[in-house]
Amino acid sequence: MKKRVRLVFGLALTLSLLGVAGCGDDDGDDTGTDTGTDTGDGGGGEGPIWVLLPDTASSERWENDDRRYFQQFFEEAGLVEGEDFNIVNAEGDAQAQQSQAEQAIADDASVILLTSLDTGSGATIIDTAEEAGVDVVEYDRFNTGGSGGAAYVSFDNVQVGATMAEVLEPTIDELALDSPRVVMLNGGEEDNNSFLFRDGYAETVEARVDAGDWTLVADQHVPGWDNDEAQTIMEQILVDASNGVDAVFAANDGLAQATINALQAAGIGPLPVSGQDATAPGIQNILLGLQTMTVYKPIEAEAAVAAAVALALRAGDDPADIETDFEFTVIGINAADGTPSDSAEGDGVVPYFALVPIGVTVDNISDTVIADGFRTVEEICVGDVAATDFCQEN
Repeated sequence: MKKRVRLVFGLALTLSLLGVAGCGDDDGDDTGTDTGTDTGDGGGGEGPIWVLLPDTASSERWENDDRRYFQQFFEEAGLVEGEDFNIVNAEGDAQAQQSQAEQAIADDASVILLTSLDTGSGATIIDTAEEAGVDVVEYDRFNTGGSGGAAYVSFDNVQVGATMAEVLEPTIDELALDSPRVVMLNGGEEDNNSFLFRDGYAETVEARVDAGDWTLVADQHVPGWDNDEAQTIMEQILVDASNGVDAVFAANDGLAQATINALQAAGIGPLPVSGQDATAPGIQNILLGLQTMTVYKPIEAEAAVAAAVALALRAGDDPADIETDFEFTVIGINAADGTPSDSAEGDGVVPYFALVPIGVTVDNISDTVIADGFRTVEEICVGDVAATDFCQEN
């Protein structure tokens, strides 16, 4: 089911999404029923929406982008920060995030919008919240092993990895080597998305390796997406391979930067290197010729869809009926193992609002991240980057 309809936050949407519950008196007498916010009934109510972000270390996006978009969309919907919504960050501490979730439940939250630190702690938060009658929207990262949230909003994460391969494969072939030596540097195993990203690019890598075209040097996960550890891992890969590496599928821009640091320390490169998140450093590395591409996941779109889903759940409405400016497909994902489902419904299946990722190279920076206002010329064109052709022309 594909959707591309208009998201218009403001008074009209606020009233239509919040419905009677959003405009009744304090006791909710206009509906003749209890709001169900703290009775375990689940769905609907006037309780606040709590956004639980994971950290600031794995990616700069959480505080620089997601926070501001959620704040913007909720305020445009008429919600007041501190009363109708709260945004908190666990700063990499799973126990702190658990405490934040408990605080949200104690605050009679109607919806928790969760980006977990790992699937285990995330599943625990979901199960605890749902027992208390609080809906959970799993945001960007899916949590396996629990009952599953009311909805999952993210990009098509297999397609994220496939997009990396679509760009890197011809670039690697252009090296004209007999058997290019390739590394897959994946995200943390505690994050289900890491496996989905890997599925996307591994399909191409493994096919080319099986055909005898490429050589797979290493296929390693980086615990916690830790960039410092990623550099250590990449340095060891280079040592073990006697610097015999020709391309790296790095799962995000942080891992790409760690790869670049390791390559430069070894006096190698630049090489074809992928990335993800379209961070300012990632775009700068592309302009400097140190990174081949990044995957742009318009966070405005992701946050807009997630905000609309949360508002619909708060109102007791069907999230599948939300209206947005952004294209997405409602599919399904299995709560048990995080694999795609053939249907968006069924036992153990979470409705998955999947958005479309975009590959960014030196050739389309202006038409993507700059045109959308996601990145600006001013933040990118500093230091050595200011001398690049892109910055001189813009």
